[in-house]
Formats: sequence, C-alpha cells, structure tokens
Amino acid sequence: MPPRPTLFPVSDHCDGRRFFNPAGQARARSFLDLPKWWYQRLILDQGSRWPESVAPSGTPHLPASVPAGKVAVTFIGHATFLLQLAGLTILTDPIFSARASPFAWAGPKRVRPPALSLKQLPRINVVLLTHNHYDHLDLPSLRRLAREHQPLIITTLGNKAWLEKRGIGRVVELDWWQSHRAPGDLEVICTPAQHFAARWPWDRDKTLWGGFVLKRSSGRIYFAGDSGHFDGFIEIGSRLGPFDLALIPIGAYEPRWFMTPVHMNPDEAVRAHRAVGSRRSIGMHFGTFQLTDEAIDAPLQALAAARTAHGVAPASFDTLGFGETRFVDLN
Repeated sequence: MPPRPTLFPVSDHCDGRRFFNPAGQARARSFLDLPKWWYQRLILDQGSRWPESVAPSGTPHLPASVPAGKVAVTFIGHATFLLQLAGLTILTDPIFSARASPFAWAGPKRVRPPALSLKQLPRINVVLLTHNHYDHLDLPSLRRLAREHQPLIITTLGNKAWLEKRGIGRVVELDWWQSHRAPGDLEVICTPAQHFAARWPWDRDKTLWGGFVLKRSSGRIYFAGDSGHFDGFIEIGSRLGPFDLALIPIGAYEPRWFMTPVHMNPDEAVRAHRAVGSRRSIGMHFGTFQLTDEAIDAPLQALAAARTAHGVAPASFDTLGFGETRFVDLN
C-alpha cells in the first residue's frame, strides 16, 4: 500500500499530516483523561465556582491616533487585544461570542462581556490567529470581521483551507519561524508553543499551534498564544528578542496534573517573561471563560506572588482591566 501523501512539511513537530510537540516537550493529555477531570470537578466538587456574570468595569475610550514609537494596547477579554500602532491596527485571537463552544446552548460561557463590541472596533488591518481551539478561533467573530473589515488573517499551518471553506479569505498560514511581510511595515513571525489543536476528538493535531512576533522599525511585540512552559521561550528570546511588549497567558491552569503540558500558571508565566527578554509584559487568558478549576481572581493573586518570588517589578509584568487601554513605548 503506497504511503499517504504529506500535507505539510515534515519537521521536528510534524510527520507530514499531524503536528506534535518536539521530542523532550510535554505531550497534551488525551481526551481519555477527561472523565477523570470531570469526576474530580463535578462529583468531588474540587473546582472553584465562578460568578454567573461580572458587570463591565466601564466604557473604553480608544485613542483617535497613536504616535510613532508607541502602541496602544486595549484588553477586550481572554486572549483578545486590540493593538493600535501608527497607521496600523491588529486584533489578536478575536472571540466576541457568548460561548467558547461549537454550540450556542452549551459549553464555557462568558462571565464578562467583551470590553469592546465588534461594532465599536476601529478599522482592523491584521488579525492574528494562534490555533483552532474555540476560545481562540471563533468562527462567528471571524466571519463578521472578514465581511466588515477585510483584514489580513495570519495563522498557523492547516487553518487557511479550513477558513476558506467557510467563506473567510485573505488568509496567510505560517509554520514555526516562518515570517510574512504584512501591510504597514509589519513583519509577522510565527513562533513555537507547547500546546495542541482540536475542535473535535477526530481532528486532533491536524493543524498547528503557535505564537507570533510583530516586528516593525519602531519595536517588537510578542503574542504568546496558548502554551505550557517550555525551553522554547529561551530560543524565542535569543532569536527574536528582546521585546518591548509581551502578551503572556496566566490563566486556565488547574488542575496541574491535567493542564501543565498546555497552560502555564502565573509563576511559569513570569519565568517565560524573563526567558523571552520582555521589557514589559501583560497577562491574558483569565477572568473571561471558566475553562478550568482555579477561582476567577486566582491568576491575579498568583501573579503578584510570582513577581515577588522572582524579583520582578509590578510595572514589568501586570494585567490590564477589561477595556483598559495602555500606551507602551516601542524602542
């Protein structure tokens, strides 16, 4: 029987048809481990309960323009940020739906609404899409963005054809370390992460996961996507850093026996911040959807403790309020 044709380049993280974390990295837990977690969570009641909803903290006020050498960072929720640079706007892993799920009636539900609605967004030039999990690749949001903004969508291998079949165009897909020259003097480089991909049990790891580095003449930004803690952060920093700004996940990490391979806790996030050489980091992936067992405010408390333990100043790694905009200098 002849071998099946390859769909993707064979590499240390792909056999030609499926992707995997390279040798020496932790493997994500399988779907067969879910019953154990569900038993602990639902029967033994070991997880924390989040509030049903949290009221918006205020009305965001976006800058009308951003001067050269700065980026205006607005936290919309989860891993969705609006990045406004001089003459360029970027949206990361946009999810504006009520649930991170294939179903409108079941699955993780938002406890906080998006700090900005889709109709409140300025013109979006570029969308970064790190991987295909429902809390990062939200098809309704992407369809509306494509229809109303026609942005360039930059994503990881395997997602281009999937999106195009669903009517979403202007898609560029990248392998780890590949780069693409985007509008506005922007170079986007796909970076490794330790994670996995799946929207259903039968399509696991048929698409790639990763992060992105944004390089412009005025500075460098790192968007980590989802990842467990791994030595790849050191390589990312040495090859592409140092960074003026890094957006690093700090939530969805309990129980550790299940989540360690794919989601960092705040202590690991602070270590990643130091490994990549970020001058300033902002935490994400918390307080929006209850995906795991920690309390809604646990990531913020644990981040403060981790900063103290590692001698990192609060101004070097903190979080934004939902809807808060902060200007960061780019060197």
